[in-house]
This record gives sequence, C-alpha cells and structure tokens, in this order.
Amino acid sequence: MTGASVQLIRNATVLVDVGDTTFLVDPMFTPQGENPPVPNSPNDRKNPLVPMPDVDLTYDAVVVTHRHPDHWDEAASEELDADVPLLCQPEEAEAFADEGFTDVRPVDDETTFDGVTVHRTPGRHGHGDLAEEMGPVSGFVFAADETVYVAGDTVWYGPVEETLDRFEPDLVVLNGGEARFVEGDPITMGVEDVAAVREATDAAVVVVHMEAINHCLLSREELRAGTADVSVPEDGERVGL
Repeated sequence: MTGASVQLIRNATVLVDVGDTTFLVDPMFTPQGENPPVPNSPNDRKNPLVPMPDVDLTYDAVVVTHRHPDHWDEAASEELDADVPLLCQPEEAEAFADEGFTDVRPVDDETTFDGVTVHRTPGRHGHGDLAEEMGPVSGFVFAADETVYVAGDTVWYGPVEETLDRFEPDLVVLNGGEARFVEGDPITMGVEDVAAVREATDAAVVVVHMEAINHCLLSREELRAGTADVSVPEDGERVGL
C-alpha cells in the first residue's frame, strides 16, 4: 500500500505500514474469553472480550510498547517466530530474550529498520502514583516518507504534546477505551484526552484499544459521539492517509 496506514487487529494490536515496511505492534493473540478479567475492575468479563478477526498478519518486524498482557501475551510469545526482529523498551529486552527471542532490539532513543527511523517516545499510563505502579510504557514514532506516531498506553500530558510538536506526524494512533480500575483515574485515553490530541495536531487521528478488555469502559459509540474528525475503526479495519 502506498503511503502510511494502520490496520486495527484487536485492542492495541495493529499493523502499521510506513513506506514498504509493516510493523506488528503489541500482539495479543489469545482466543476470546481465555484469560481472566483484569482485577479490581467494575466488571468480571473474561478477556479478550472479542475474537481475533480474520486478517492477513504479514509483517516485517514486531514492536512492543510494554509487556502488559493485553499488549503482549503468552499466545504471541508462542506463535511468533523466535528470530523475528523485535523492538522494545530497554527495560524489557531481557524478558523477551528469556522467552527465546533471538533478535531483540531495545530502543533507547532511536534506531532504523528497513529504511524507517523508529523513535521511542514517553508515555504515562495513568495519573499520580498509579502511573508509577503501572511501570514504564513507551510510544513509538515511525518515520519515512510519512510519519506515524503510535502513542501507546498513555493519557494526555505534556510529553505527548511535545512529541506531536517535534515529529509533526501524518498519522497518530491513540489507545482509547478509558481503561480504569474501581478506584482512581483512567489509565488510557478518554474523550477529553482524544479531543486534546485532535486540537494539538493536523494529523489524521485513529483511536484503537476499544471494547476488547474488561476494564476499558468507554465504547466506540461514546467516543465517536464525543469527538470530531477522529477515526474509531472496527476490528480488522484499515485506515490510510
């Protein structure tokens, strides 16, 4: 496909096309309902809530924003080829190597892959002490002729705005769903966060991480109703420039 695009697979699992290169981001392959619910959440539905769509999973490299089980699961660890190029946070490189992956590429600041410059960017997975407890999370910017910013599990805060200003992406992928626990503020983006991103960039904005995990309470319909000029794809749907 010419130009940049993103195809939502399910939850935060997406295929990002930049130029002639395709990155599989945050693979979660577990069949529907085979994992327990996220604890301390307002409901007890088993995860994932929905099945994997029937899509062609062809890619050149894997990128993992962080190792929470809705972004990297045992099924992905078992199904991916051990020698697949795997880009990740430096803090988590050893864990992937321990699982048998032989081409782990921790990204401190930036690296290149197949003509694409890949930058690791900051994220904050929630607010206050809870964000610290959720551990390190990252976003990634993929830059070639077009630039795609995958923000990862973060809320709207200064470094997200700074990333938008620095890279001026053509396409921005946000993790929505307004995931939360019984107590505390949301740990992923809700309507106000998405609207803030929309206001801060001229890029195409795509929101994923919706309606697949039990603690993600914001629906696609609610997000579409509360925002303008934002794409909220269904599972399996591709959004291009």
